Amino acid sequence: MRLRLSLVAAACLSAVIFPVSASAQPRMMIGFQDDPSLRWRDDRLAVFDVAQQANAGIVRTTVYWSRIAQTRPANGANPFDPAYRFDDLDEFVRNAGLHGMEVMLTIWGTPSWANGGKGQNYAPTSYATLQNFARAVATRYSGRFTGYPFVRYYTVWNESNLGQFLSPQYDSKGKPVGPAIYAKIYRAAYAGIKLGNARALVGIGETSARGRDRYLGRQGTQETESPGKFAELLSQQRPALKFDAWSHHPYPTSISGKPLAKTRWPNVTLSNMPRFESSLSTWFKRKIVMWVTEYGHETKPDEPQGVTFAQQAAYVRTALRYVAGDPNVALFIWFILRDDPTSAWQSGLVQRDGAKKPSFGAFAALASQYDGRSPQFFVKGGTDRPLVKYAALELWSRSGTGAKVGMTVAVYDQGKVIRTAQPTSVIGSDGWVSFRAPVKTVKGHDYNITIAANDANGNRVDRTVLVRAL
Repeated sequence: MRLRLSLVAAACLSAVIFPVSASAQPRMMIGFQDDPSLRWRDDRLAVFDVAQQANAGIVRTTVYWSRIAQTRPANGANPFDPAYRFDDLDEFVRNAGLHGMEVMLTIWGTPSWANGGKGQNYAPTSYATLQNFARAVATRYSGRFTGYPFVRYYTVWNESNLGQFLSPQYDSKGKPVGPAIYAKIYRAAYAGIKLGNARALVGIGETSARGRDRYLGRQGTQETESPGKFAELLSQQRPALKFDAWSHHPYPTSISGKPLAKTRWPNVTLSNMPRFESSLSTWFKRKIVMWVTEYGHETKPDEPQGVTFAQQAAYVRTALRYVAGDPNVALFIWFILRDDPTSAWQSGLVQRDGAKKPSFGAFAALASQYDGRSPQFFVKGGTDRPLVKYAALELWSRSGTGAKVGMTVAVYDQGKVIRTAQPTSVIGSDGWVSFRAPVKTVKGHDYNITIAANDANGNRVDRTVLVRAL
């Protein structure tokens, strides 16, 4: 079937004029984690609509191993073993795709059958059980099975430097043992994820912003390590750990704290992220990509010690602009989207009754401006027809892998249209579309390329990619 682009999509291009400054905008994946509202509440599909209005390009959720595998599977590496209960996660991943969003899955929580009933925050007795589970998850969402979307982003264990999520952090003599335990957990999960989907990206750490680095040894008191010390000790584990990014939660150290308030190292909030990144590069002897996988500011009156609605909006702008200005940060997750009576956090951009706080508009504007689904590409000057790609998850979710896509493309240089074209392509198994941009680049020029894409069923997506000729 030949594809015909909608006249509406083509007409929209003629009205788009990009200012020169648009070429300088950074790009990163921006979105939310909000398990109650996006995964469990009865109105979850409607809340996905709200996340879409906020221009979210990614949603994160926790994969509770202990809930999905309440009983031991016969074949833990089989994504369709009858012991597994993936129903709500399947729906979450599908809803994300329908709304054009990538997904990040954080694997956490050991089932009692895997560690002798010690608790979810203790490592499994056999790390092979975790590797098999991680492989099953990544295989299920590898894009190889009809009806199960591709998931690109994974992290392993939540806030691994806190005893609440990983215990023990110290031995009885006060020696840190958390990093060594986490290294074993991470290796097992990383191996399983890559076996299930070699194209998956896996983040390490998931570190909390602060910790004491001091053994207390008191029952009922959480043992913690600072993110800086935890990461340094983790870098010393052998064999060396493989990872695609370091995941961190740079919350302020107080509920009412400002985004860029000073923090004493080796605790790590936004203000000393650059030092953390430099230290990570030294410790791991490589350039480090950073994922901010949780961040937020709680608001009054539901959190009496929180900030005002106006302050939250201002802090959204400060935080997003700050991380967007950091070339090492590729991803930013706000925790949470909507305040909910079942959550202890009141950092939503939407109130419980659905009313949007002023921060919603601030977030939506910057999420659109920095949207990583419309990425940047760096090529040599003189490159003819550079290969570019963009996210079309909305189309994949409705038409599937290999579906034909027709496009109306316009290339802008210095805010002026210099070339138009109507190429065709197909949707990849990861929900992205590639094509050759109709331009021969000139060194030092930035090219904004607008794309109005349609599939054969009339579904549409609009993106803008940037090609920078070096």
